[in-house]
Amino acid sequence: MSGLRLNKRVKDHYMKLPQGGKVLVTYVWKNVPSEELQCKTRTLDYEPKSIEDIPEWGFGFHLQPEDPISDMYLIPVKMFKDPFFLDPNKLVLCEAMKSNGQPAENNLRHSCKNVMEAARDHHPWFGMEQEYILIDINGLPYGWTEDSFSTPEVTHHCGVGADKVYGRDIMEAHYKACLYAGIKIWGSNAEIIPSQWEFQVGPCKGIDVGDHLVMARFILHRVCEDFGVVATLDPKPVPEFWADSGCHVNYSTEDMRSEGGLKHIEDAIENLSKRHDYHISKYDPTGGKDNARRLIGYLVTSKIHQFSSGIDDRCASIRIPIHVWQQGYGYLEDRRPAATCDPYAVIEALVRTTVLKETGSETNVYEKS
Repeated sequence: MSGLRLNKRVKDHYMKLPQGGKVLVTYVWKNVPSEELQCKTRTLDYEPKSIEDIPEWGFGFHLQPEDPISDMYLIPVKMFKDPFFLDPNKLVLCEAMKSNGQPAENNLRHSCKNVMEAARDHHPWFGMEQEYILIDINGLPYGWTEDSFSTPEVTHHCGVGADKVYGRDIMEAHYKACLYAGIKIWGSNAEIIPSQWEFQVGPCKGIDVGDHLVMARFILHRVCEDFGVVATLDPKPVPEFWADSGCHVNYSTEDMRSEGGLKHIEDAIENLSKRHDYHISKYDPTGGKDNARRLIGYLVTSKIHQFSSGIDDRCASIRIPIHVWQQGYGYLEDRRPAATCDPYAVIEALVRTTVLKETGSETNVYEKS
């Protein structure tokens, strides 16, 4: 990893220059088989007031240097304020589409959108808890030395103090940037080891949680660029060490949130128990290989090949929060998704199994109505 750090004070002079009435729009999209994002920026002669005001944009794409370059198109789907260039400049989330009008292979939003439309009368809501670890230029967790790995396994969840948390400035900068952009960020906290953090997005209706989480991830990576560190979503960034990162999802339908909803939550858990392998295959971008390093039945994780559920059980696949059980309605927490998960794949799988009542490994095709 490069040790090059740019002088941000030099950049400040240029960032304050007037734009001559122009607006910068940064297009953000995902088109690789991992959690990584891409972006590029263009100039508009006007300030877009809605997503319809932002034009489509073409780009050339290939996964490997030896692959032929394919023409793709970026279709704007969600607009946010830009916390880096500031208003009136914009960030815009896009879907990557092939030149024939079909979604790119790694555009999982397109299918998710159709599934959410099929389940619209059930009003699914989601909240996602994104964990990440800050990595320094030496390749170690931020603030760590080689000796840090020999220290006892002491958790610092929600810790305070320079000896317990590293990188709070980065977390707080990300939090404020998300609020400025219009991200539905719900909260943030220190996680179990120094340099590990979590932020929560939601509650959001349907596909919105995916849109807001993806843009929150983009903002996180851009903030980390400014601080000269890397935010890794790897579920197990330090091999054989005890720290891991997940992306728990809180999920409910209107029936679950209504009086007597606990019965509907239990029915959903029963359906999920019969489709465990399918969900594991959708909960990280490697079909379960990432989670195999994380879901080991230790340190508040379940076992990857064994479905489990329980009331306030953080070692279960599915947890019913204690307050939900006490009041008799609310939501369930699926603790299986890896930090690297594609949020669209996760929420689509949940709705397919619990609302659309799909079984086995096969999935139905839902066309846009």
